[in-house]
Amino acid sequence: MGFLDFILFPVYVALFYFLFSARRKNYDDPILQHYHKQGFWIKVLAVIPFTIFNTIISPGDSIGLFYAEGTHIAQLILKDPSQHLHWLYSAAADFDQTFLRNPKNLGYLKIENNYMVVRITALFSIFAFNKYIILNLFFSLVSFSGVWRLYRFFYEQYPHLHKQFAIAILYLPSFVFWSSGLLKDPICTGAVGWITYGLYEIFYKKKNMMFNLVMILLFGYLLFIIKVYILISYVPFFCLYLILKNVTLIRSRLTRFTLVIGLIILAVTMFTTVMKEIAGTLVGYGSDDITKNISAYQKAYAEQEDASSNFSLGVEYDGSVESLIRIAPAAITATLFRPFIWESKKLSTLLSSLESLAIMFFTVFVFFKAKPLFFLRSITKDPVILYCLLFSILFALFVGATTANFGTLVRYKIPCLPFYVIALFLIQDRVRKIKNSPVLSGAV
Repeated sequence: MGFLDFILFPVYVALFYFLFSARRKNYDDPILQHYHKQGFWIKVLAVIPFTIFNTIISPGDSIGLFYAEGTHIAQLILKDPSQHLHWLYSAAADFDQTFLRNPKNLGYLKIENNYMVVRITALFSIFAFNKYIILNLFFSLVSFSGVWRLYRFFYEQYPHLHKQFAIAILYLPSFVFWSSGLLKDPICTGAVGWITYGLYEIFYKKKNMMFNLVMILLFGYLLFIIKVYILISYVPFFCLYLILKNVTLIRSRLTRFTLVIGLIILAVTMFTTVMKEIAGTLVGYGSDDITKNISAYQKAYAEQEDASSNFSLGVEYDGSVESLIRIAPAAITATLFRPFIWESKKLSTLLSSLESLAIMFFTVFVFFKAKPLFFLRSITKDPVILYCLLFSILFALFVGATTANFGTLVRYKIPCLPFYVIALFLIQDRVRKIKNSPVLSGAV
């Protein structure tokens, strides 16, 4: 970072503060005003450690691929728009590799999800003077724009849990950090929030139909291109929530049950299908057997990632469906609770391990506080708990089964963490309500 970066950063922060504060004035609720202001400053301040980490401690794709090639395309466009402007909307397969800034990135921009991030970086670079820290600020606040809508979605249903939702969505360290800079994750986390609140307003509140439809299509498209498996694993379970939210309109219990089971089967089928495609694409295998693709994906990590951060699930995996079932508990545990403290060999994984340890303790606390039967009953009684847990558990299975490196795991798992923590908070709240009720206290 140069001297100009330190001058421009506070200027851009002031500009964004003006824009976001103007939006904040539309909220009559002082609680929403409070957390909106807090969330904004958290995302702004998180840009600084993210920038330091990716420029000094552990340079990676953020600066070596997305920043390098995105700013280069922006410079080409500014130099000769008639010749290079089309790179912002051309297909990845059409990108001329001779225009790469770094020859080591050869082939990476032929992949559509990488090229989409480079496109967005190039567009933002035109307004950010190609400054890395300013670009990080742009990406961080794109994430916050959607994450805030995710917070509003939960808050509007359980306003008394505003502090708990702030912890799960606005304060969660790894979720904040990895969505505060130039990576795929800020776009994806922002997209999930925009899609969630948009669908909620259209199908439940029936408000702002056209605006929400446009935002759903825009961010749905971005999520489809960048990380389709998030889209396909999330939307079916959220649709399940929308149906269960209106389940009183359906009188037949058999119809309700059939809808719930049908959507669960649909979600699992769609997700396993996309797992097959992604695993085959990323590893370079064409097998139609999803379990074999996962096995190949795991082996590829040993060659592609830093070996010191590789880990084993502790379960022998032979590529069969039976072994996939056996590996599920270990894969889910790895995503939600690992790396363990003694497995952390880097600063980034150490901080993540502390967060994972806290989530593990909280899980155990809520489980025993609620007792197993009431814990399970809470999941079936509350459609929000059901959809949050189904999404987070299935997503955790995918990430844990296909990731064998802690450095990658701490980033890939962040979309499901807020939902898992929120589900725990909601179960805890149900326990508290039951115990505070003299009539229902014996139910726990």
